[in-house]
Amino acid sequence: MAEPELGIRFQRRFLAARQLRSFPWLELEQNLQTSLDSSLLVDILHKTILHPLCVKYPPSTKYRRCFLTELIKKHESTAAEPLDELYDALADILNEEESTRCYKNYLLPTGGCVTLSESVAIISGGTTGLVTWDAAFHLAEWAIENSGVFSNRTVLELGSGIGFTGIAICKTCNPKTYIFSDHHHGVLKQLAENICLNGFVLEPETTQRIQTETGGQEAEATNYQNPKLIVAELDWGSVTGKQLLDLQPDVIIAADVVYDPEITLALIAMLQNLSTSRGDRKPPEVYIASTIRNPDTYHLFQAELDKVEIRWQIIPAPSNSTFLYDVQANVTILQLFI
Repeated sequence: MAEPELGIRFQRRFLAARQLRSFPWLELEQNLQTSLDSSLLVDILHKTILHPLCVKYPPSTKYRRCFLTELIKKHESTAAEPLDELYDALADILNEEESTRCYKNYLLPTGGCVTLSESVAIISGGTTGLVTWDAAFHLAEWAIENSGVFSNRTVLELGSGIGFTGIAICKTCNPKTYIFSDHHHGVLKQLAENICLNGFVLEPETTQRIQTETGGQEAEATNYQNPKLIVAELDWGSVTGKQLLDLQPDVIIAADVVYDPEITLALIAMLQNLSTSRGDRKPPEVYIASTIRNPDTYHLFQAELDKVEIRWQIIPAPSNSTFLYDVQANVTILQLFI
């Protein structure tokens, strides 16, 4: 696959607010040194800071300020004439109030994007659920490449966080019903807001309790068949196998839920409960994506699965890196047979 042009590579990283050091700055410098034409910088400015998505759903003020400062630095290192557009854009940002919320826009390979409102802090309100972790990107990439697993089926996602994986699947894989679930109230509220932000409508019983921000990407929502979307509050410690079965999932997925031995054991107990409660019903397909930060915790998960006789296998990783997450991350997807 041909490498995307430089402006597009800047755009994808910027809209998703990836770390500035991951940008192709060196290539930009080389381009600017060999050609004193400023049109490349203007193109990058319009694909990033001035892009309609950034204008409507901007990354944090600090992020945009640092990005523009770096862009101006690269421009000033050449002998080219000053670019008023760059300085005007920076002046606008310097006059803004810093916000505790920011947006990230992830461009989908099918067109369109997933827009998320995130907390600027990694741990906010006592939970890590208000930001998107690497395994969620990995699982979404795998889902997009294996959309048949989800097409016209009922999907239950455990630990949905702020909704990245589920929204990406709903926009690309045509599920019949998608059930987002989490336990923390702050996360559930943010999750509902992000679902609506992306042009989806929640089932009435899930929107009554949670105040959501509407007026998202309504026009884009017409590009795919709208699945039935539900947000469920799910406590792994107290939910019964029967309650899970009543949701009638064909597929169960989760990303980055194997990071704490206690939570891992609660997850396995719940899956085991589901397995013994299902009677003659066909078991759901189960896929768990994990970033292996602590090998001991991950091996404990596998050992506990073996202990309760839930078979598992590692499935092949997605072949395309669409969402530009940390390439060093060691992410694995297990398929479980319950």
